[in-house]
Amino acid sequence: MTPDRNVFGATPPAPLVSLGWDETLAAAFARYPAQYRPGRVSCRQRTVFDVITADESVSAHASGALQRAGRLPVVGDFVVLLDQPEAAVSTIVDVLPRRSVLSRGFPGRDGADQPIAANVDVVFVVTAAGKDLNLRRIERYLALVNASGARPVILVNKADLAGDPPSLERAVAPVAAGGPVVVVSALAGAGLAGLDPFLALGRTVALVGSSGVGKSTLINALVGRAVQETAAVRDCDERGRHRTTVREMFVLDSGALVIDTPGLREVGLGTVGGGLAETFPEIAGLAAGCRYADCSHEREPGCAVREAVDAGRIPRARHESYLRLTGEVAFAQEKAEIGSARSERKRWKAISRAARNFRGTNER
Repeated sequence: MTPDRNVFGATPPAPLVSLGWDETLAAAFARYPAQYRPGRVSCRQRTVFDVITADESVSAHASGALQRAGRLPVVGDFVVLLDQPEAAVSTIVDVLPRRSVLSRGFPGRDGADQPIAANVDVVFVVTAAGKDLNLRRIERYLALVNASGARPVILVNKADLAGDPPSLERAVAPVAAGGPVVVVSALAGAGLAGLDPFLALGRTVALVGSSGVGKSTLINALVGRAVQETAAVRDCDERGRHRTTVREMFVLDSGALVIDTPGLREVGLGTVGGGLAETFPEIAGLAAGCRYADCSHEREPGCAVREAVDAGRIPRARHESYLRLTGEVAFAQEKAEIGSARSERKRWKAISRAARNFRGTNER
């Protein structure tokens, strides 16, 4: 069945306030004259963006200035549109301030982070019963979400495949750090009422998780019709086939906005070190009692964290995961600093070259 690509449920496009527009955004937009209008990015297809405005959905391109500055919008961004009657599509000329941005580490030597979605209030970290239920991978996703400024919710899908669905919540609890865990079966429609507290009017929720965990099936269940294409997972490893290829936002009948994202093959943390303290609160809390302020919690004497691990108060696997992620973030930050320095050198070389060319022209 071909999915219905209309992002709206049974309701027409809503005023911007119901899409998350607030006083901060209004103040940032106030400097633009009448020929400009605000909107929110609902989808990106390579170089074309779908943007919801106060009364319609339009297609737009990013301006050359935004492209040169590396400020391309992502799904969830509020943007400034310039309508040009002679052009087939509008032009995005600015990206308004973000209240949150969900990013991941982007493979490459410069260590830059890749934004996934912006202005997100809640992120459903979607996993599933079976082989995908991996606590270490969940910790990675939680670190990304905690660093973004959004609230994480662990969602365990495909409860119908588990012999004891309540055991799924117990299995995930050790990494949830007291946060909410919701067990559902999107295909069977079971447990979806547990998501209602997070799907209020004007609230933006993003879904992240591996391919095959049922994010698209969940989107279809929440919207109430097939808006995303789905496919069965492989029997051999229960992995999905990346049916979702773009990030896209849908408006539910409740007024909540849900962003679906493609499954991530690699969950790189990038430079989001700030999310580790919230992901591992028990370790962060004990760190204050270490003998050394810069304790790495590996081999230093007087390490309160290592003492807790040796005493069995912190699982050894959890401690090892913390050390691994901390090292990964430190390496990414070092790469980012090197990449920034390299970019700065290139910029000054370009300036010097332009100055020499200018002097040469004047001398002739």
